[in-house]
Amino acid sequence: MSKKYILLLLASATLGLASCSPFQVKSDYAETANFNSYKTYKLRIDDLKMNDIDQDRVLNEVSKQLQMKGMNVSETPDLIVNVKANHKKIQDIQGSRPYGMYGYGGPFGYGFGMNRTWTQNSTQGALILDLIDARTQKLVWQGVGSGISVDSPKSKQKQIPEIVAEIMANYPPNRNK
Repeated sequence: MSKKYILLLLASATLGLASCSPFQVKSDYAETANFNSYKTYKLRIDDLKMNDIDQDRVLNEVSKQLQMKGMNVSETPDLIVNVKANHKKIQDIQGSRPYGMYGYGGPFGYGFGMNRTWTQNSTQGALILDLIDARTQKLVWQGVGSGISVDSPKSKQKQIPEIVAEIMANYPPNRNK
């Protein structure tokens, strides 16, 4: 194989692995909104069901992401950023095919084997960011991200900034897609 082919294959594999994310992120926006006119924001937390530590993590990261996009906090904002969170219990059930040492007639014969089933319970969290035009009080952009491991404090500490960054990567929307 040529050296170029190997380098291209290696670069493609690296890019593919780097783009994998444990989160499911999506967004939607109002087609009529002028996102260039939004320069200031104010955070609002009507339905943020999380402890104070995680709440601070989320709000600080949302502010950081908006400020990286050139926006500033204001008491008379262009946008109201309503942050919501929720969580749900997840039960993961995995099983294996029968196996065993005894049997007759190959895969279509008879004999006995054992099935194994494992269950794992966990709690998965989601964040919802609603950006509301302060003048019209209409929703102009919404980002949703799920897949936060709520059961592990160390995971949350790492995952909250990551998921907020992934959600906010879609703001402002690219209308050319």
